[in-house]
Amino acid sequence: MYPQALAEALRAGGIEASTVAERGLAGRSDPELLATAAAEGYVLLSENVSDFARIAAERLTAGEHHPGVLIALSSRFSRRLGGIPKIAAAIRSLAEDELEDRLVYLEQPPE
Repeated sequence: MYPQALAEALRAGGIEASTVAERGLAGRSDPELLATAAAEGYVLLSENVSDFARIAAERLTAGEHHPGVLIALSSRFSRRLGGIPKIAAAIRSLAEDELEDRLVYLEQPPE
C-alpha cells in the first residue's frame, strides 16, 4: 500500500522495513499479510483500519499474537512522496515502544 520510498526512509533512519512488494506478497489477502508479518516478526503498517482492527482482534481471540499494527489514517497522512517524511517520523517516534498485540494510530509529528 505504501511506496518503496517509505521503506527506504525508515531504513535510512535505522528501522528495518520493507514493502509488501519487496517481500513478494503483493496480491495476498489482509489476513495472510498479518499472519506473515506475525510469523516474521514485522509490525504491519496500513491505512485500512476496519479490516486490520478486525483481523488483529480475531488473532488475539484465537490465542495468536502479532508484533503490532500501525494505522496511518488517510485523513492524517498522504501516501504520496510528499507525505513520506511525516509517516516515517510518526513511525520513528514509536520505535522504542512495545507494540506487540497493539493496534496503534499514528499521530502527526509536531512541526
